[in-house]
Amino acid sequence: MPSSRRLVPQPDAAVVPTAELLADPSRVAMLWALMDGRRLPAGDLARIAGIRPSTASEHLARLVEAGWLGVEQTGRHRYLRLIHPGVAELLETMAVVGGTTQPSARQVEPTGAMRLARSCYDHLAGQAGVALTSALLAGGALVEEGLGYRVTATGRERFARLGIDTDVIAAEATTRRRHFARMCLDWSERRHHVAGVLGSALLALVLERGWFARMPDTRALRLSNDGRRALQREFGVRLL
Repeated sequence: MPSSRRLVPQPDAAVVPTAELLADPSRVAMLWALMDGRRLPAGDLARIAGIRPSTASEHLARLVEAGWLGVEQTGRHRYLRLIHPGVAELLETMAVVGGTTQPSARQVEPTGAMRLARSCYDHLAGQAGVALTSALLAGGALVEEGLGYRVTATGRERFARLGIDTDVIAAEATTRRRHFARMCLDWSERRHHVAGVLGSALLALVLERGWFARMPDTRALRLSNDGRRALQREFGVRLL
């Protein structure tokens, strides 16, 4: 007689370790603090997470071992940084699923500024990132393809005028084993912005041109008057 027991599929081997790493609020708080690409010492991360330095060291060692964080030695000081772009995108998506615009209760962020513009690892997020992506789609520079975007012939010309060589960064994506232009679900806007090496190039562009500036001790970006005018001129994006 056949067994009445239901066969429950086993979770994918890659899912469980990832879920375990993100199951601890302290680890999430430290990862969130590194989402802007900063390099921070373990002591600062311990204070952000509200835990003892020894406990923070144990958590950070696990994240380094998993390949999520990298360590840089400067003299006697060790600095940690996020080296896995997929982790940043995963955290943003989890914040959306969790239905909150404040993923870490231990971190106080300027909510209005964060919603307007912020860095998500190394790409532009917030209202600015979503609006810029939408403008590129509407203008035919990008088209949606699977879980990412494809640059059109029109887009290659448009990016070239801005100083972004899409062929060069596509090769960089292959070399670094990164996505070229991936959709990243924005946790404050609930819409997608462009991530990957193209998103990184766009963030570098707006920072180099002074359209946005980094704000101290936060992922929020300050929009300049020149930037407000340039975004409207170049992309038809109007930010209030």
